[in-house]
Amino acid sequence: MQTRRLFFGVALPDALQQQIVSWRAQAFPADIGYPVAAANLHLTLAFLGDVHTEKATALSQLAARIRQPGFSLTLNDAGHWPRPGVVWLGTRQAPRGLLQLAALLRSQAARNGCHQSPQPFHPHITLLRGVTQPLSLPPRDFSFSCDITQFSLFQSMQTQGRTRYHLLDSWPLSE
Repeated sequence: MQTRRLFFGVALPDALQQQIVSWRAQAFPADIGYPVAAANLHLTLAFLGDVHTEKATALSQLAARIRQPGFSLTLNDAGHWPRPGVVWLGTRQAPRGLLQLAALLRSQAARNGCHQSPQPFHPHITLLRGVTQPLSLPPRDFSFSCDITQFSLFQSMQTQGRTRYHLLDSWPLSE
């Protein structure tokens, strides 16, 4: 049975992706790790793992039933998780709508047999991978904002040693 590596997430507007990439280039040394491509910058809501077609269809149908207002997202925090070697961009105060949407999607995923991390949800955008050495984080004088009006189902694909995310479906968040 064919499976695909899937996750629910929030895509960032192209202009915001470019702003973040420019800021990252100024804020971190070029040789510190492997930068995530602008097109791959996203916020994961619920990781689903390797999912067969029937389960993906069921999860998509559940996602389509979600009725929740959109929200404003402000990215104004950054950090480094040394063990996985990840530098991330996040929010000091996650909007309630984001937390509710992630909790709902993670709960539905768990009920449908998709393992969910026992770690609390920490909304973030991965900026760099493979950062194994200590680094200085930039001063907290940055802030990026956007309105989140939809969430999506993505497939993670490996092509020629590179990861790329393919958007499979999206659902609007109501006004």
